Amino acid sequence: MPSAIPSTLLLSWKPRFLFKDPFFFAPSTCPKPPISPLLKPLSLKCSGNSEEQETSDGLKDALSGIVGKQVEELLNREENKGLLDGLDKASQRVEMAKRQLAEIEKQELEAQLLRNYIHQLESRASEIAETQQEISQARAMIEEAERSLSPNEDDVGDGNAFGIDVDEERLESVKAALISALVGTLAGLPISLTQVSSTTQLLLPLSVNFISCALFGVTFRYAVRRDLDNVQLKTGTSAAFGFVKGLGTLGGGAPLELDAGSFVSHAVDGAVYVSQNLFIFLFAAVGLDFCIKMRILSPFPMKRSAPRTDAR
Repeated sequence: MPSAIPSTLLLSWKPRFLFKDPFFFAPSTCPKPPISPLLKPLSLKCSGNSEEQETSDGLKDALSGIVGKQVEELLNREENKGLLDGLDKASQRVEMAKRQLAEIEKQELEAQLLRNYIHQLESRASEIAETQQEISQARAMIEEAERSLSPNEDDVGDGNAFGIDVDEERLESVKAALISALVGTLAGLPISLTQVSSTTQLLLPLSVNFISCALFGVTFRYAVRRDLDNVQLKTGTSAAFGFVKGLGTLGGGAPLELDAGSFVSHAVDGAVYVSQNLFIFLFAAVGLDFCIKMRILSPFPMKRSAPRTDAR
């Protein structure tokens, strides 16, 4: 058995796989033959895992150095400089595109915020418009209330504290009395005809109706003033005059006796008298309201300019 191994056998790619298990030659089993001048003796030395790792790291470093030199030679060639320049320019374009994309995203975010702000402003503008409309309506109602209010009692004496012309107001009151008297007298004429038997007897009820309706016209103008849409006020004034005149007519008749027949008779007569007078004064109120709305008759006061209205 030869004692030396040729060196060509050990120059393989992975020499550590030559033997699977570590071994050594004992002196007793390794004879010493004569050494040939062509074959040099090779000593084998078994090593552990740490020495194998150092050998592997050395091979890796050597291969890395060789690859790095080859790459550097390839990059330094003239035909590859154009590719490197193009790669640099492409990288710069990519970076520029990234910056532009970031700028576009920033602008989109700002635009979204601006749209949200504009939407908030529009909603607030609609709320402001509604509030202004409510304020305008409230101001109109206040002005209407101010026009419908009467002047103070201290200012009534001179008549000019709020721009009221006393003579014109008196003339309008006379017109209201005449209109109410004519309408009421005509409305009560059929009723008066049922209560008399001759023309001479008709003079007294017509005169009473004329005077009472004239007083009603003046009172109606001063009571309603410019509150022409207040139906309760207008009907209440007519009902008050109707009840007073009807009960007054009942009181001028036969006295009340303490029996059931007298009570029933007076109740029926009172209801008839009140109904008749209500009918008359309601017609007079309708005539006055119609003339006021047609501007034939002016409500009280005719004109009114308060100092605070002038200041505003």
